[in-house]
Amino acid sequence: MTQQLAEPASLGPPRAVPIGKKAARRSALPRYIARRLAQSVLTVFLTLSTVFVLIRMAPGDPAYSMAGPLATSEDLAKIRTAMGLDQSIFVQYLLYLKGVLQLDLGTSYSFQAPALDVVLGRLPYTITLAFAAIVLTTVVAIPLGTWMARHADTRRELAANVVTIAGQSMPDFWTGLMLLTVFAVLIPVLPSAGFTQWSSLILPAVTVAVLQVALISRMVRREMVSSFLSPYMTVARARGVSQRELTWRYAMRNSAIPVLTALGTRFASMLNGVVVVEVVFAWPGVGSLVVRALETRDYPLIQATVLVTAVLAILVQLLVDLCYPLLDPRVRLGKGAN
Repeated sequence: MTQQLAEPASLGPPRAVPIGKKAARRSALPRYIARRLAQSVLTVFLTLSTVFVLIRMAPGDPAYSMAGPLATSEDLAKIRTAMGLDQSIFVQYLLYLKGVLQLDLGTSYSFQAPALDVVLGRLPYTITLAFAAIVLTTVVAIPLGTWMARHADTRRELAANVVTIAGQSMPDFWTGLMLLTVFAVLIPVLPSAGFTQWSSLILPAVTVAVLQVALISRMVRREMVSSFLSPYMTVARARGVSQRELTWRYAMRNSAIPVLTALGTRFASMLNGVVVVEVVFAWPGVGSLVVRALETRDYPLIQATVLVTAVLAILVQLLVDLCYPLLDPRVRLGKGAN
């Protein structure tokens, strides 16, 4: 993907785009998507292969976790045979790849159910939490970062910086515990754990969003200040453009792509499971599922979780890339759309 940076088109007369170039840009988009999908398949394959090897190198025995401390060596041998763990790593790997192609990721040791079905059953909770957190982050961080940029190097901006640095420094588990103490114990107005009603979403979403707001708002502030200092902004001021229009039409437009990239990256990471937050609030999502799978050495469940979350993260990143030309027409996707 190539990115052509120039002054906003509104500062000068619009330039006609030749019909040939428009056709080339339209044809470049399918090629770009195909190339990104090919890269995504390779990324997923390498991720799954790495996880397959690492979890088998880690200490622990799934058969022992299932049989318990009173199991005899004969019992452990029978369980390993039933799990297919008595075969060589190479054979296990080939069988695993065959199962992935058939969307058969094996049976979870812990749940005695198809591992993929177990993950897909927990996935909506994680998506709901991640979506709520990213919406809250966007609603708070962008106006806050914009306000900080407009009041850069003032006492008010310094005070806001102190707050964002504090939010960035607080661990998720501490933030979650403090929110639980205040709003579920001292002032019992919100549920403390699980997902029993929609109000159960508030505390986990706020806990996740605190760190994200601190990070994104500081990034928005940095990008906006850089835009305010650009030469085209000086020209716009000389033409009498209002401060409001300078902020939202010019500076925000030039800052949109890096901010969108950051939001997309954070959202993709949330889809992998906000493990600490889900454990603190007993949230029935993918993160808490991974913790249980690691404790019991549930290989099929771990591998299914990695596959699903990796595919989701890649799709989110692809969607973010495709949004670039919508935010800034000067950005072209594909080599043939210059």
